[in-house]
Amino acid sequence: MSLNPESTQFGERAVNPDEKTGLVHGVFENVAKKYDIMNDLMSGGIHRLWKDKFVRMIRPRPTMQYLDVAGGTGDIAFRIHKKLQQFSSSKTVSKANITICDLTENMVRVGRNRAIDKGLLHDFNWTTGNAETLPFEDNSFDVYTIAFGLRNVTRIDTALKEAYRVLRPGGRFFCLEFSHVRNPALAKAYDAYSRIAIPQIGEIVANDRDSYQYLIESIRKFPTQKNLENRLKQADFQRCSHYNLSAGIACIHTGIKL
Repeated sequence: MSLNPESTQFGERAVNPDEKTGLVHGVFENVAKKYDIMNDLMSGGIHRLWKDKFVRMIRPRPTMQYLDVAGGTGDIAFRIHKKLQQFSSSKTVSKANITICDLTENMVRVGRNRAIDKGLLHDFNWTTGNAETLPFEDNSFDVYTIAFGLRNVTRIDTALKEAYRVLRPGGRFFCLEFSHVRNPALAKAYDAYSRIAIPQIGEIVANDRDSYQYLIESIRKFPTQKNLENRLKQADFQRCSHYNLSAGIACIHTGIKL
């Protein structure tokens, strides 16, 4: 299996790999302010249930160090933080154990603003960085999460190896991503909805049809469940598995660094 086959694909458009990263950066700079409301509209709010399940599978514990990649608006980090609060009678969590890293400053800014609204600004480490070249030392984290971000990475296999690098031995990898519907009838209906409705919603709500057209095309280009599981193994992860959500509209992938 050749590495990083998606690196020359920006949705349906063929691009140079170096160009793709800049194009993806531009998409998320544009959609940052409307990102959360668009997630609700596109999924009918179901993404919230998927994220809740995702964090339950992580089983957060206060002694662990967490890295949330492509997590700029804070949805996963806030859920982990909420789980961690259950272990503390004072309702406070270590201010250094959840790190959010995102490619774009605008997404991080939205996340910081949300944290301020929740009174949690200093409960997280916020930084910008590329999933392919993370700005962290080897063996730094116990849990690596990436939710609805891996399909936008230019070099997916490189990012998986980076995830392995920054995890400690025994560390766990969790990816939540749109995937491939297993039921043919549902797949046909979902494809029609996403192809027609979502770019229109993007145009009306976010005044940005092109970005949401790309985001839908990126879902179609994303590896199948089995393909991504195999690529996790190629990155040296063990005990790799996947768990379909909503018949495969989304999927949780897991692996362990032994």
